[in-house]
Amino acid sequence: MTLSLNIGNLFNDSSTHALVDELRKRTSEGDILDFEEKFNSRNEKNLHIYICKFLKNRSISRGLASRWLMTIIESKESKIDALQKLNN
Repeated sequence: MTLSLNIGNLFNDSSTHALVDELRKRTSEGDILDFEEKFNSRNEKNLHIYICKFLKNRSISRGLASRWLMTIIESKESKIDALQKLNN
C-alpha cells in the first residue's frame, strides 16, 4: 500500500491506519527523519502533531511515539546547536 503523504484536512480511519503503518515500518533514525521531512513538506500540520494526537487517542504505543518524538526532537536540537555555534 502506498501512503499519500498529503493528509490535508481530511484524516479518516483509513489514512490514520496507513500513517501508523508507515510509522511502524521506519525504524532507523535516517528513515524516520526522511519520512518526517517528506510528510511535513506536503501537509498542513507537522508529523509531530499527528504523533501526539495518535498518542492521546491511544492509536499508537507509547514506545513507538517516544522513539519517533525523541528522534525528531534530537534532530531539531542538533540543528539548533549547530546554528548557535555558527553565530558565536
